[in-house]
Amino acid sequence: MNGYIHAGRIAALRSLMSDKGWDAVIVCGSDPHASEYPAPRFKQVEWLTGFTGEAGDVVITMDHAGLWTDSRYFIQANNQLRGTGVELHKTRMPDSVLIPQWLSGRARIVAVDGLCMSSGFIAQVRSSLGEGGLVVDVPDMLDVLWQDRPLLPVSPITTMDVDSFGGTQRVEKIAWLRKWMMVEGASALLLTSLDEIAWMLNVRGNDIEYNPLVISYLLVTQDYVKWFVTKPVDGDYDPDTVDSFSELELDGVTICEYESLMQGLEILADENSDTVIFADPSSLNYHVASFLETLFANIISGISPVILEKAIKTESEISAQRQTYIDDGVAMETFLYWLENEVNSGREVSEWDASEKLTSLRADVPGYRGNSFENISAYGANAALPHYCTPREGSAIISPKGLYLVDSGGQYLTGTTDITRTVPMGPCSELEKEDYTLVLKGMIALSMARFPRGTAGCQIDVLARNPLWKAKRNFGHGTGHGIGFWLCVHEGPQDIRQNFNSQPLLPGMITSNEPGLYREGMHGIRHENVILCRESGSNEFGSWLEFETLTCCHIDTAAIIPGLLSDEETEWLNAYNESVYRRLSLHLPSETAAWLRRKTLPLGGEI
Repeated sequence: MNGYIHAGRIAALRSLMSDKGWDAVIVCGSDPHASEYPAPRFKQVEWLTGFTGEAGDVVITMDHAGLWTDSRYFIQANNQLRGTGVELHKTRMPDSVLIPQWLSGRARIVAVDGLCMSSGFIAQVRSSLGEGGLVVDVPDMLDVLWQDRPLLPVSPITTMDVDSFGGTQRVEKIAWLRKWMMVEGASALLLTSLDEIAWMLNVRGNDIEYNPLVISYLLVTQDYVKWFVTKPVDGDYDPDTVDSFSELELDGVTICEYESLMQGLEILADENSDTVIFADPSSLNYHVASFLETLFANIISGISPVILEKAIKTESEISAQRQTYIDDGVAMETFLYWLENEVNSGREVSEWDASEKLTSLRADVPGYRGNSFENISAYGANAALPHYCTPREGSAIISPKGLYLVDSGGQYLTGTTDITRTVPMGPCSELEKEDYTLVLKGMIALSMARFPRGTAGCQIDVLARNPLWKAKRNFGHGTGHGIGFWLCVHEGPQDIRQNFNSQPLLPGMITSNEPGLYREGMHGIRHENVILCRESGSNEFGSWLEFETLTCCHIDTAAIIPGLLSDEETEWLNAYNESVYRRLSLHLPSETAAWLRRKTLPLGGEI
């Protein structure tokens, strides 16, 4: 039925294309700020095709409909696109043909919603079309078809109490940014990435589910700061939101309507015809970029300085995060104890039931502000989908055998968490045990890494993959992503993956460590801890860095094949599990603490 609905929507779009004379339409899975997770208004790919993955773009021509996405979503896409007429195009594969190249020779006039695509991507498309090719910018293109399209969200605004954990005041951040602008020769700077704006202003919101962000733009000059944001209508103000706006205004931030950005830029251009404006093309949409080009002769394009400054956590933020992972660990251990007892007692527990239980336990933690992403609660073959979407109705029942995977995290006033545990629910096959152990070896190897300052994540990604590669196994996603401080669970500029990224890992960066392995129709395994990059001393060979594991939740040893672990790996695992017990046991009920003691006994012996 859903396939029929989406096929009808594609047919309606083709009718529009025919009326307008367009050969192709590109529909992007992002929003005007290049956000990973868009608000409902910008879930255009989902509305058109039914595909719900976080990464996916669609091309519609008169005789073809295609979805481009990566290996995290191949299985999901094949399931969700069934009956729609949409063909899967695989990206990040050796023989991948990306959208710009695919369009070459197939289209001359291509329509796009320029609000939701980067100028860099449009430049690639225009280049591929060749001479005579035309890209037509049609903001909110789907409005004429999507009759009940959601409006821009308006959520209460919260200003962070940075004094409570020793954070940096917004006036200090603005002063730092203005100094950077002076050095770079920019008289104005337009911030378009939502997490950068939230970090700069020390504000949080709820415009995008799981992400404490406010849909907005920020314009900074040496004379003023203007925040373009949708305000609640008169009579609908939340008292806390009013106070937050007042606090910002006292710090010199002028509040402007979101839709008045273009007017604000025109005023800036009128004030000084020699204005040099800086913008980051990675989050600057094509529509706004084109407008900037009509107003300013001097535009500096480059990487926003906020990205790196935000990624290097302060000592006070690190201290708060350490405590947050202990609090989160209490919720996780309470959940795992409950899950084991429920399943072993013969009570029926579905994937959805387990997900809801875990969320309820996190909600009991002081400072909890919601989950950091949608829980991935997957049993058996469902765990072979790295980004499995747990259904409310009809989710699998967890049995006392095989493997259950739960990838989850919380948003707290004192930080953001992300953790994956693959849990043996009972007897496991030898293949399950072997895969479980090999993935764990990779996670441990990265945890123990020591490397010279200046090393990038792509240079140590092999540590997590090597045990799998030796067995001719692999996984398609990255090994690690940066994590914000009560911000996005995925952030840059650092990562740990095979793709080349020259950004070095630096002290203060917090990154995930999550190798995996997925066998379609059988099982999926992922072990994820979050690690802090820190100093490891200096000698005549240079300065050295290492990782501190922040995640505080035991790793189940029941599915491990001990002979596959080296002595060093076994020592690390035993020490980690003992540390978890030592830090959490006093915060747990006695029966849960006793259970955790049994779970954290050394592999191959007793304490």
